[in-house]
Amino acid sequence: MAQAIVLRQHGGPETLKLESVKVGSPAPGELQIRQTAIGVNFHDVYVRSGLYRTLTLPGTPGVEGVGRVEAIGPDVQGFAVGDRIGYVCAQYGAYASKRNLPAHLALKLPDTMDDRLAATVLAKGLTAEMLLRRVTHVGRGTTILVHAAAGGVGRLLCQWAAHLGAIVIGTVGSEAKSLIAREAGCHHTILYRVTDFVDAVFKITGGRGVDIVFDSVGKDTFYGSLDALAKLGHLVNFGQSSGPVEPLQVSRLAAKSNTLTRPILFHYLDGTDRLQEMAKSVLNAFSQGILSAQPGRAFPLADAAAAHAALEARSADGPFVLIPGDDDA
Repeated sequence: MAQAIVLRQHGGPETLKLESVKVGSPAPGELQIRQTAIGVNFHDVYVRSGLYRTLTLPGTPGVEGVGRVEAIGPDVQGFAVGDRIGYVCAQYGAYASKRNLPAHLALKLPDTMDDRLAATVLAKGLTAEMLLRRVTHVGRGTTILVHAAAGGVGRLLCQWAAHLGAIVIGTVGSEAKSLIAREAGCHHTILYRVTDFVDAVFKITGGRGVDIVFDSVGKDTFYGSLDALAKLGHLVNFGQSSGPVEPLQVSRLAAKSNTLTRPILFHYLDGTDRLQEMAKSVLNAFSQGILSAQPGRAFPLADAAAAHAALEARSADGPFVLIPGDDDA
């Protein structure tokens, strides 16, 4: 048996309930993982609320975790009991003390990255890699706007983009978050609650606008993000923490020959070779000091609802991880 968060109906954080579940032996091609740390992401919030209807209910949410191999199914090579692995996958089930996982999704972790840090940064680091190296090509002299620049993905985006030579502008909700964003590489920060970020962008760029906007906020920022683009600018909407975006008339892009993409990380991770390549890129960026982060604030697995509430409140002490108890067996 294992302990797992089971979602039986869509709704608020209170719908996340801890239950005992049975975990069978790993099937062919699978590893059984005893988890030590579990990442908490906005994707999980969208699944819980019903904004994403991608988890069959009742089901266990969560897309990333870290743990140790406890059992190995038939036809699996390259792993041994006790190996420390992390993963990011679209198959859900991460909010649990133990789970079975397709072996091709398992990523062996370097000794220099502890479990809590890995659970904090794997999905967020892969998202940053996707955005900067796959969806766009940020380089020296590129001017970008990062919404939620003090958030988990935002911090990594700012660090990596600044390393690549970009001019980084970030929106934040408070002076405390402005400091966090600047420490992460933002050259300019905008307090969006007191300043119109579009006006601020044009002031910073001398009336030109930005080459790329990375927008994970959605409803509250999308059309302002579009307005803040320069000619030939590219809007990347990769989240909707404020709600879904109102329908767009495609002809609106023609005013400045802008482009729009809505990438989903799991589509970019589809394929073992690409997953391993992207993960290597992220782990190398951490080992080389291009990226850095602190382990997320830890909540017991049983308190997943509190972690979701803190994430939705956009708490400055995020990101967050869930830790199964020693007796979760």
